[in-house]
Amino acid sequence: MGLLVGLTGTIGSGKTTTAFQLKEMGAFIIDADVICRDLVLPNRPAWKEIVHTFGKGILQNDHQTIDRAKLAEIIFNDKFKKDQLEKILHPKVIAEEIKMANQIFREHPETIVVVEAALLIESGNDQRMDKVVVVTCDGEQSIQRAMKRCSLSREEAISRIQNQMPQADKIKKADYVLQNNGSQEDFKKKVQALYLELKALT
Repeated sequence: MGLLVGLTGTIGSGKTTTAFQLKEMGAFIIDADVICRDLVLPNRPAWKEIVHTFGKGILQNDHQTIDRAKLAEIIFNDKFKKDQLEKILHPKVIAEEIKMANQIFREHPETIVVVEAALLIESGNDQRMDKVVVVTCDGEQSIQRAMKRCSLSREEAISRIQNQMPQADKIKKADYVLQNNGSQEDFKKKVQALYLELKALT
């Protein structure tokens, strides 16, 4: 029996590091952000809806490619527009995730498939998962990591964190919580232990 696992956490928590380590151990990873990037390419269905909704001002100089930084700035400062974008993207991302997971399970019936998604719970997709893993870390560490990983100012990092579901609310939906406050080596041991627990369920 295969296992479908949702992996989430606030920006800077370390969920991408967790996904990378799980992949090294043998899990298959479906990255919601990669799917999003594909869906918003020029003339894809989501691209058409987004440009229609937000206007051509979000396009780069080629008048085709969506300027992700510009779009992010808009949605992180306007909850209504953020909701509009999510209504366009979430159903399409989830449909693609289901399609990819089904294909993996057909070829590898007893494997672990991990869906890495920042908005796993907000989109309601956590309800489709067999297990949900939430990666957490304290506030200052998440700010520093977000600044480094996404090239954000401190203010921008704080704003993005505050615009996400609170960490405490994510934890309530979790089957497993990975605290990522210590050293990289300690965290890797936690991920290894988690993988063994998940593997035992397949």
